[in-house]
Amino acid sequence: MESMGKKKPRPRRSFTPEFKAEIVELCRRGDRSIREVARDFDLTETAVRQWVRQAEIDEGQRDGLTSSEREELAALRRENRRLREDVDVLKRATAFFVRETR
Repeated sequence: MESMGKKKPRPRRSFTPEFKAEIVELCRRGDRSIREVARDFDLTETAVRQWVRQAEIDEGQRDGLTSSEREELAALRRENRRLREDVDVLKRATAFFVRETR
């Protein structure tokens, strides 16, 4: 018997910034709730709430990291990870050459 009552996880989808902005605008108009907008567009309520929250942060209405700050932070973390890997490789190479020259 298959697992009863458990839903299959929804496949991960990506949305354009324009689409997200339209959804946020629909929620802000106030004629429909976030739940209704999410249901009408086959979106998760959590995702729509996050889009609305991020739009408020980007507009300065709420504290938090703006979208551009989030992008910069992610880029810096990627660069930091790459530099740590480079340092690790250089440490190994140095240790190898120290052993070889003795």
